[in-house]
Amino acid sequence: MKVTLISHTQDALNLLLRTKNTRLSNTADDPAGWSDERRQEHLEYMRDTIKSSWEFVDYTFQIDGVTRAFTHQLVRTRTGSYAQQAMRVVDAREQPVETPPSIAADEVLLAYWQTGVQNAMKCYGALIDEHAPLQDARGILPTHITTSIMAKFNLRTLHEMAKLRLCTRTQGEYQDVFRDARQAVIEVHPWAGEFLEVHCVAHGTCAFPRYGKESCPVWFPELDNGAVKETARQRFWAIRYEAAPVAVGGKAM
Repeated sequence: MKVTLISHTQDALNLLLRTKNTRLSNTADDPAGWSDERRQEHLEYMRDTIKSSWEFVDYTFQIDGVTRAFTHQLVRTRTGSYAQQAMRVVDAREQPVETPPSIAADEVLLAYWQTGVQNAMKCYGALIDEHAPLQDARGILPTHITTSIMAKFNLRTLHEMAKLRLCTRTQGEYQDVFRDARQAVIEVHPWAGEFLEVHCVAHGTCAFPRYGKESCPVWFPELDNGAVKETARQRFWAIRYEAAPVAVGGKAM
């Protein structure tokens, strides 16, 4: 598996700050002229406010040697753009089939797996040799056959994906891909690391508390905020209140 960041928004930090500042100021104040301290202050503010500005920053990844099982999950993120190898027109006889680690570690399971994969790939090749259309023969291919996909996401989408796809509950291949994608983003935009955190780190709560307390090695009791949510529910539905924010110094107060 290989994840390569092939394109990204240039001067992204200034663009982020400028789009945020456009919403909260009536002056054309270019963040490029700000001090490092001011830029960092406003960046920290942005992480805890409306995320619309984050959509101006894009990242495009080339992801190779991953299974179609993984890509089936990846493309469920509807706010991304994708271009994937089309097995409707590509002869896939020579493409590797990835063995899951849990099966590779067990001799009995591995023997069953290898037999099934060999039979499927042999049948696929025979269908093509007998002039079956590629688009029909592909139906017998294993879901773990490897493929390549290009994927483009904006920073807001990556932020939301990180909260769940870095989680220990996520299937291992997806975790590995997203860890590599996150690292590739940080290499070009070091400030982006805190935008791309797993839910428990980003919010101090568990995204899947029923799962976490049973089997997550990261989970600890303070991550379960069920009592806090119940208190908040009672207080919220007992009132009707409307804030009246005012922009002060490029921040909504």
